[in-house]
Amino acid sequence: MATPHNAANPGDIAETILLPGDPLRAKVIAETFLEDIVQFNSVRNMFGYTGTYKGKKVSVMGTGMGCASIGIYSHELIHFYGVKNLIRVGSCGSIGKDIQLGEIIMAQGACTDSNYAHQYQLPGTMCAIADYELLKTAQEAAAEFGYPYRVGNILSSDNFYTETPEWKQWAKMGVLSIEMESFALYCNAARAGVKALGIFTVSDSIVNGEELDAEARQNGFTNMMQVALETAVRI
Repeated sequence: MATPHNAANPGDIAETILLPGDPLRAKVIAETFLEDIVQFNSVRNMFGYTGTYKGKKVSVMGTGMGCASIGIYSHELIHFYGVKNLIRVGSCGSIGKDIQLGEIIMAQGACTDSNYAHQYQLPGTMCAIADYELLKTAQEAAAEFGYPYRVGNILSSDNFYTETPEWKQWAKMGVLSIEMESFALYCNAARAGVKALGIFTVSDSIVNGEELDAEARQNGFTNMMQVALETAVRI
């Protein structure tokens, strides 16, 4: 196997890890929510940290943008470092008319316009879904906190800037929002027999162009992180 893009040693990374796209967000998560943190990676500035939350060992690491990037990092976390529970945390753009800014979306399934699953040579279309135990635990945590949330399909798109409004076709199929990574994460987890879940804060609406201001974005991020961390310590 290739050398991982990670300076961690075996045992440095917890079996449960939170995966924001932005490595600086990983740093903020570690410094804000975890105790006794130790940085295990800075290779390519993809920062990774391990600490404790409510006494349980939890790690957090950036993954970059897109299926290709999270595909590399999640594969290495699973196969080189024994990670068993991977929880992606980030923002998303809603494509449902009645979805409010700041809501939490839990990705029960991930559609895609990527060819990431081509590598598996499947005789059909891959249905990439979250782990049910992680999803159920996250729902319970959100309900206890009283945070508004939705569960459903999201789109992991390869394109951030698009020439045509293809999101409208996905919206007709009940897809809730768009991000760029979960399909690859779910595929890697399924292939390895481990657990994965994507949890997102709706930061903007592709339907009407609205977006959260800085304060509201931070509050939504904090709510999402509380749900993710409670999920991490309950599994």
